[in-house]
Amino acid sequence: MITDTAALEALCGRLAKADFVTVDTEFMRETTYWAKLCLVQVAGPDEAYCIDPLAEGINLKPLYDLLANPAVLKVFHAGRQDLEIFYTATTTVPTPVFDSQVAAMVCGFGDQVGYETLVSKLAGANLDKSQRFTDWSQRPLSDRQIKYALGDVTYLRKVYTELSRMLDNSGRRAWLEEEIATLIDPATYRVDPRDSWQRIRARTRSRRLLCVLRELAAWRELTAQAMNLPRQRVAKDDALLELAANMPVTVDDIKRTRLAKPLASGKYVEGVLAAVAKGRAVPESECPVVERDNGWEAVASRGVVELLKLLLKARSETHHVAQRLIATSDDVEAIALSDTAEVPALHGWRRELFGEDALKLKHGKLAIGLSADGKNVEVFQR
Repeated sequence: MITDTAALEALCGRLAKADFVTVDTEFMRETTYWAKLCLVQVAGPDEAYCIDPLAEGINLKPLYDLLANPAVLKVFHAGRQDLEIFYTATTTVPTPVFDSQVAAMVCGFGDQVGYETLVSKLAGANLDKSQRFTDWSQRPLSDRQIKYALGDVTYLRKVYTELSRMLDNSGRRAWLEEEIATLIDPATYRVDPRDSWQRIRARTRSRRLLCVLRELAAWRELTAQAMNLPRQRVAKDDALLELAANMPVTVDDIKRTRLAKPLASGKYVEGVLAAVAKGRAVPESECPVVERDNGWEAVASRGVVELLKLLLKARSETHHVAQRLIATSDDVEAIALSDTAEVPALHGWRRELFGEDALKLKHGKLAIGLSADGKNVEVFQR
């Protein structure tokens, strides 16, 4: 365990000479908006340490400098949340980066393959997961907790080297780099409060209701950030939907609601009424529009969607690439509705692997059937 700045500076000085380092974090955010960083694990070729960000007086700048060092590759597993934590702390995303979960998907290990599975298959080891739900904010940490935490970076060294070799042998490293580009893009971690309404399932096409919902969701997001509370602790989605539907003008209006009634008193009421008023005042032409057509076009495309999903499964199995990496369900539905859908599945290597054939299948130029032995799905020219 490293608990002081001098020891951290010495460690990062040594690791700066390595070709790559493996990195993981332990954090908590059950009761906060922003993740509370409780532990950072790093490993080089010959050493591994836990860094205690909660230690009194410690300055993490040497670690942040290492993460920003362009000469050292930083290896994570499913690193998006780790990268978000470092971006929030420094406004800089670590680079260059290798994500073993994404690399494993490219190499045919399936969708969102777990670290434990990769360690077993590529490092020949079994992980102790007994500390998975430990409280990492408590001090002191036991030797068992520290050993468990270090396992997340020590075995990752072998996982990385094996996956790297597989990528080179398959010629698919460029596929991985396309995914990593999204992971290291600062825009991935910027939260625009005015976009947060899109997380809420609003079963309506009313532009006015959506506009009020947008302002309410933005108010909730900003309030949650300022108070460092989970957004659902400030107001639940159902309460925001009820407010957007009723568009209250007074406190009494809020009190007459069922789900939003708790917001009628205390520190939130002024913000709620202001958000509703703001949403009501927006010109109709500037209100949000639900882009996806949920009407007859979507109904007519359901059969096409099912065929495209079958093609996706066949292409995934043939080329040993995770389905989710090739195309998401949203991608497939968008392609079913439009040949020019602006989705990743119609660009780059994904179009070559799946997208081009998806369009051909949609227009009857390809057919799908079973192989002669009835065990596999095959694609035929028509």
